[in-house]
Amino acid sequence: MTDDGLLVGADGLARCFWAGSTPDYLAYHDDEWGKPVHGDDALFERMCLEAFQSGLAWITILRKRPAFRAAFAGFDIKTVAGFDERDAERLMGDAGIVRNRMKIDAALHNARVAAELTVGLSELLWSYAPPARPRPVTREQVPATTEESKTLAKELKKRGFKFVGPTTAYALMQATGMVDDHLAGCHVPARG
Repeated sequence: MTDDGLLVGADGLARCFWAGSTPDYLAYHDDEWGKPVHGDDALFERMCLEAFQSGLAWITILRKRPAFRAAFAGFDIKTVAGFDERDAERLMGDAGIVRNRMKIDAALHNARVAAELTVGLSELLWSYAPPARPRPVTREQVPATTEESKTLAKELKKRGFKFVGPTTAYALMQATGMVDDHLAGCHVPARG
């Protein structure tokens, strides 16, 4: 690893410090993380997965993502909003996902809230994306929260969403390209 937090892979490409420990992380870093995601269902999926990740390693969620998608009907907001107690019990019995009742209940509740929004979830979330800024130069410059993520979390809670604190909101912003926290020397092209 370089002093600024970059890893240079066997392919000679520089990547952010966290991307080199597994092939799953490398693929997620190169192909997904920080690329703009739009669409209500796509952002609902990411919001749910970030909430399920809370307290766990992201690799756990990445490896379980196909099972999450199957269990949560592809994260179709309208479908998940219609899930009932039987579905919650089914999800609790699904070893392919994280079986945390509070997180499952939050996902079902959040689908109901998202389904009732007068503006789409995508429009709401992206309205809190900050203007583009220079990429961080070192890993120490990558924040865990920002004023925008604190404001977004507050707005989501005001609207009734659960499990979306400032840290989860910022991780969602990073993952979906609302902010670009790839390090300055990373090979992934800058957004915008």
